Amino acid sequence: MRRIMVRYKLKPERVAENERLVRAVYEELDRARPAGLRYATFKLADGVTFVHLATHEDAHNPLQRIAAFQRFQEGIGDRCDELPAASELHEVGAYQYAEAQL
Repeated sequence: MRRIMVRYKLKPERVAENERLVRAVYEELDRARPAGLRYATFKLADGVTFVHLATHEDAHNPLQRIAAFQRFQEGIGDRCDELPAASELHEVGAYQYAEAQL
């Protein structure tokens, strides 16, 4: 199982556009329902920093097969003040933390 966190900071004037693109990903995920994927997106208190958390069982990230996710990734560099940085997460410990809540 892989756990990935991606963090990036948007240009303030591009936040609404990014949110629309993210919502489109979730709409398509609701229709496609890829097995073994857990995914969540958060906007931090500064209003411009986003964090995406994904857990998947497949060797290849199922998000890559989602057309709306591909559209989200197009032009991400133009929307950002700080480009996306991906990190693989390795659990050290957890307390009442359910995978389903990712």
